Amino acid sequence: MMSRILPLSDGGTVRVIEAGAGEPLLLIHGVGMRAEAWAPQIAALSAGHRVIAVDMPGHGGSSLLSGQPRLPDYAAWAGRVIDALGLGPVSIAGHSMGALIAGGLAVERPELIRRAALLNSVHCRSPEARAAVLARAEEIAAGKAGIEGPLTRWFGPGDEAVRDHVADWLRDVPPAGYAAAYRAFAEGDRTYADRLGEIRCPLLVLTGAGDANSTPAMTTAMAAMAPLGRAVVIEGHRHIVNLTAPERITAELQRWLATTETTA
Repeated sequence: MMSRILPLSDGGTVRVIEAGAGEPLLLIHGVGMRAEAWAPQIAALSAGHRVIAVDMPGHGGSSLLSGQPRLPDYAAWAGRVIDALGLGPVSIAGHSMGALIAGGLAVERPELIRRAALLNSVHCRSPEARAAVLARAEEIAAGKAGIEGPLTRWFGPGDEAVRDHVADWLRDVPPAGYAAAYRAFAEGDRTYADRLGEIRCPLLVLTGAGDANSTPAMTTAMAAMAPLGRAVVIEGHRHIVNLTAPERITAELQRWLATTETTA
């Protein structure tokens, strides 16, 4: 794997990890993570693809977005990343906040996207869930939120080794980048919710059966909106499925990457 810092057209920078050669696949992690969260998929999928994992703005080695960015700003950022790489169309897979970004980009700039995969994405939260996530965004912005809450939601029994690794990333994420991304995540569940039918490329929507926030019902609803949508629910897992069930997730992504069907 090769890591480098890439300049963007808005004056910002993005850290990318690249491996392999072939048709390009862009991977975007969730809030509090970093590009290395895709390590199992990078190792497996780079055998047949040029895999590019990025640090989200304000995470790892990527610069912050200016002002008070919301989800469309992150989607526009992802478009600038693809432009800076000189690629397109690409297959794009995102996890959690990364899934919201990937879905937004597939709506806003379909010419850049060959396929889209949304892992553990949120969609039209209930009023109670929305209030809870907005309250957490306020806590994070005030520097009062710890990491035990998300770790408890994300992991179950038997996930201890992965949980410890993710805990280290959460401790290291720059506070400003974490707060900005979480605010956009908290408010972004409805931003493109009624436009997913505009995604005409093959769309994989996947979650863990035990993910209480990115629920199987959300996954099924999102996939049903897109002409080429397919829903997958991984039994026995929660939110960080790409690390707790890496072989299953890689197999689903390989199936998705082999899809050549298109719609007008």
